[in-house]
Amino acid sequence: MRKALFATPILVFTFIAVVGLQGGTRPESAHAPRTTSLNPSPMTIEIWSDIVCPFCYIGKTQLDRALRQFAHREDVIIVRKSFQLMPELPEHATSNIYEVLAEKYDISIDEARQMNDQVSARAKAEGLTFNIDQSVLANTSRAHQLIHYAKPFHKDAEVEQALFKAYFTEGKNINDLETLVSIGESAELSASAIRAMLEEGDYLSVVQADQREAQEKGVRGVPHLIFNHQFAISGAQGSDAFLNALERTFETMR
Repeated sequence: MRKALFATPILVFTFIAVVGLQGGTRPESAHAPRTTSLNPSPMTIEIWSDIVCPFCYIGKTQLDRALRQFAHREDVIIVRKSFQLMPELPEHATSNIYEVLAEKYDISIDEARQMNDQVSARAKAEGLTFNIDQSVLANTSRAHQLIHYAKPFHKDAEVEQALFKAYFTEGKNINDLETLVSIGESAELSASAIRAMLEEGDYLSVVQADQREAQEKGVRGVPHLIFNHQFAISGAQGSDAFLNALERTFETMR
C-alpha cells in the first residue's frame, strides 16, 4: 500500500495525561511587558516539527495567527521540539528531491510533483511562497541543533522561521555549515560560537532526546502540538482550530 506524502492531515484533538513542565520561549519579544493574568502559571505549547515538513511551516504560520488573536498570548510559552521525518538522509545534499520522496513513499515521481504542487498551493493561501523544485534535501539534525542553541538567547523562533524560509523558498542547504552560521548571524548570534557548536555537535544529544520523547508519546507525524500537557493537535489544522485549542486550554487553567 502506498503512503500519502502530503495528504491533508486529519484533525486530532485529544485529552492527554499531565506530565512535567519544560522550558521554552514566549511568542512575544523577550523584553515585552507582562500583563496581569488570571492564571497562576503560563500556558505551554510543545511543538514537534521538522524543517523539511511543509505542514510544519504552514502550521507555524497558522498558530502565529491564532496567537495574535488570543487575548492571553503573553502568557504562552512555546517549547520547540526536534523531529526528523527522514533521519536516514545523508549529511550531504541529495540530487533530486522528487526521486527521494518517490522512493521513500512508494509513489511515482509525477505523483510526488503533483502532491508538492498541491501543498504549495495550500502554502500560498497562507501567504507563504514555496519553491520546492529548488529545495535542497539533506539531513536536518544540524538545523535542529541551531534552534536549540538559539533558545537561551530567545532567538529560536526567529531562527526556525529563517530555516523554513531558507529551505522552502530560497533553495538553501540547511545542513550546510556556512548557511547555518549565516542564519544564526542574522539573528544576532555569534558566528564563531555557532560554528564551534555545530562542529562539535554540542546539541546533538538534545535533538536525539526530543525524538526519543516523541516515540514515547506516540508522535508519528508532524506538526504535533501539545497544549499545556492536556490537549493535542496533529497537523496544520488552521488558525481557528489552534485558537480553539488555546481558549479551551485557558478555560481548564482557570
